[in-house]
Amino acid sequence: MAIDSKTRVVILGAGVIGLTIGHVLTEGDGGSRFNVTVVARDMPEDLSSQGFASPWAGANWSPMQYDERLHGWERHTFDKLWDMIPTGLVLKCPSRIYFETQDAFGAAWWKDIVRDFRVLPDDGGLPPDVNSVVEFHTVCLNPTLYLPWLKSQLEARGVNFVKRRIGSLDEIGEMAGDAGVVINATGLGARSLIGVEDTKVHPIRGQTITAYAPNATEFITVIPNPPKGDDATYLIPRPAPPGSVLIGGTFQTHNWDTSVNMHTAREIWQRAVAVVPALAEPETRILSHNVGLRPAREGGPRVEAQVVEMPSKGELVPRLSDREEGQKKNVLVVHAYGFGPAGYQQSWGAAEEAVKILKENLPEYK
Repeated sequence: MAIDSKTRVVILGAGVIGLTIGHVLTEGDGGSRFNVTVVARDMPEDLSSQGFASPWAGANWSPMQYDERLHGWERHTFDKLWDMIPTGLVLKCPSRIYFETQDAFGAAWWKDIVRDFRVLPDDGGLPPDVNSVVEFHTVCLNPTLYLPWLKSQLEARGVNFVKRRIGSLDEIGEMAGDAGVVINATGLGARSLIGVEDTKVHPIRGQTITAYAPNATEFITVIPNPPKGDDATYLIPRPAPPGSVLIGGTFQTHNWDTSVNMHTAREIWQRAVAVVPALAEPETRILSHNVGLRPAREGGPRVEAQVVEMPSKGELVPRLSDREEGQKKNVLVVHAYGFGPAGYQQSWGAAEEAVKILKENLPEYK
């Protein structure tokens, strides 16, 4: 297929969702039908930027509240990441969840997704307030390795990357051209992107600690009953560098503060040491304190198509071309944002759905 006959697709956002959609869109023989460009203010090499969430994520698969719509995304993503373990990008991680309730098995709707699930007997050695325990194998990533890998995969397939701040749908629509498609994977940016302005989007502030703890080799988390405010207790081993772990954390809804709070850090550390004794060993050392803003959305993620008339109406909307009123065009926009703390663990399933929606709205696939 000649380059001129390809459908031009512009992906706005280079976090894990945007990059994974690009990967799905360009894989196999079907990928030759698309000319793909990724446009973003923050790229996978900007791993110290707090302008996007992906570098700061826990980036493992861990159970969250059940949702029928999202269950398929969760399963598909887990299976995909599990198959990637031999690459070294993904760690097969022994895991243990401590419940403050008695009925751990009944609460584990996800037991058919993870591997080697079992309920542990109460041997009398449980941490304070813990009444039941399950263990299983899950998958863990390191975003600082995984995001550059995704980008390298796309570059090898001919995907172009443009580092640029985009303020409106009109601006990205002009880049897509008259017959192009826009994929909106802007995360928190969907709240301020002119033409979207989704006020349901909000941050969930996460503060964590990165440490070297070579003997802390299990994913550990505590499920309190009832929930204890914005605090969470978890430890996530990472596939690399050897011995590195992420310790958390906080889930502070509608909090935009990206500064480190050392009082919060001390509380995080104390909670983690109480359930992971290996953190108290002499080899352990703290490497960094981290804050990221998870891009959440009331009502859950938005993954859907919308036909948008451009240029947009409104006296305050920036005019980016000399199109007259009679020269309006309709642009297909596929939205994929609002995943909150579950971006990595829903990424492959959500990307498959986004690409399916895109194709269903193109004439050649109907």
